[in-house]
Amino acid sequence: MEGLLGLSHLFATIFLYNFATFMVIPAITDVTMAALCPGKDQCSIAIYLSGFQQAIIGLGSFVMMPLMGNLSDKYGRKALLTIPMTLTIIPLVILAYSRTRNFFYAYYVLKTVTAIFCEGSVHSLALAYVADNVPEGRRASAFGILSGIGSCAFVCGNLSTRFLSTSSTFQVSASMAIASTVYMRALLPDSIIDENLSTPIMSTEKVESVTDSREDPARKPQMFKTLPSMEDVLVLLKSSLVFTQAAIVSFFSSLADVGLHASLLYYLKARFHFNKDQFADLMVISGIAGTISQMLLMPILAPAIGEDRLLSIGLFFGSAHMFLYSVAWSFWVPYVAAVFSIFFVFSQPCIRSIVSRQVGSCEQVFVVDQTLFWQHTGIGFFNIILVLVRQYSVIFIFSWFNKMVLKTSQVPNNVQYF
Repeated sequence: MEGLLGLSHLFATIFLYNFATFMVIPAITDVTMAALCPGKDQCSIAIYLSGFQQAIIGLGSFVMMPLMGNLSDKYGRKALLTIPMTLTIIPLVILAYSRTRNFFYAYYVLKTVTAIFCEGSVHSLALAYVADNVPEGRRASAFGILSGIGSCAFVCGNLSTRFLSTSSTFQVSASMAIASTVYMRALLPDSIIDENLSTPIMSTEKVESVTDSREDPARKPQMFKTLPSMEDVLVLLKSSLVFTQAAIVSFFSSLADVGLHASLLYYLKARFHFNKDQFADLMVISGIAGTISQMLLMPILAPAIGEDRLLSIGLFFGSAHMFLYSVAWSFWVPYVAAVFSIFFVFSQPCIRSIVSRQVGSCEQVFVVDQTLFWQHTGIGFFNIILVLVRQYSVIFIFSWFNKMVLKTSQVPNNVQYF
C-alpha cells in the first residue's frame, strides 16, 4: 500500500514537471525569433544556435544519464530527482521575468548547461522509481500509466499555451516547475534500493550472467566504475543480436526525429507564418492522437499482429509524417501530418518491449537506459552534423531540410488558421 501511495505522488510529480516543460515548447520559437531577428519570419542564426545547443545537450546528457542513475542507486531516487528538477526552474524564471535579447542569451547559456543534467534524467529516474516499488508482474502496467501521464501533461501543457500570452506562458511554466519540485520533496517517499542491484550490470560475460553476479553482496564496486564506458556498451551489443538491432533502429530513428524537430517550427513559421498558437494546435493534435494510440490501439494490436510488425508500422508512418511536413503545400497539411502520430508513436514502446524480453527483471531499468542512451547518441550526432552543415555549407542530406526552413513563401493575409 505504501508503494502505491508513493507511485501516486510520483505520477503527480511527473505530471507537474512535464506540464511545466512541455508548455514552453510552442512559445520558445517566437521568443527566439523576436530576440535574434525581430520583425522577421526567417532567421538562420536561430537555427544555428538551436542546433549547437542541442548538440551540447545531446552529447552531455548521454554521459550524465548513466551517472545519475548510478548515483541514485547509492543516494536514492528522490535525492537525484531533486537535482534536474531544481535546475529546470532557473532558465524558466529568466524568461518569465523578461524576454529581451540579453535575457534570452542568459536563458540560452543556462538552458544549455542545465539541460545536460535534466534532459532524460527525470524520465529515467522515474522509471527506476517505478521498478523499485512495483513487482515484476505489474511493471508493464505501471510503465504504461507513467507514459500516459506524460502524454496527458503534454496535451494539457500545450493546450494551456494556446490560451495564454507568451509572458504568461513562461510565468505559469516557472510556477509549475517550482510546484513540482516542492511537491516531490514534501510528499514523495524515497524508494528502498535493493543492495544487490548496486552491482554493475556491465560485464565481460554474457547478459544472462549478470543476474548471477549480482547475487554476491560482497561485491561493492566504486560508484564511478559502474558508469558504462563505450567498451562496456559494445560488450552488451555483442552479447545479443537483438540488442544490436534495437540500438541501430533506436539510433537512426532518433537521428531522423531530431533532424525534423530541430528545424520544423522555424520551417512552419517561415513558410506559413505560424506562431505559438498554431504550434500549440499541432502539438495538441499530436499528443491526443499519441495518447489514444498508446492507451487504446497498442494493447489491442500488439498481441494481435506482434510487436515486430507494429514497430515496422510505426517506422513507416514516422517516415511518411516527416515527408508530408517537408512537401507541405498548404497550411492544413501540417495538421494532417500531426494526426500520423497515432501510428508512429508505436516505434519506441515496441523497441523497448522487444529488448526487455531478452533480459531478466533486474536488468529492465538498465535496458531502458540503454535505449535512451542510443537516442541521445543520435541527438548529439545529428546536431553536430547540423552545426557543421550550417557553418561549412557541406552538401549533406540534412542541409536540404535547413534550406527549406529559410525558403521564402508568401501566404495570403486572409488565411484563417484553426
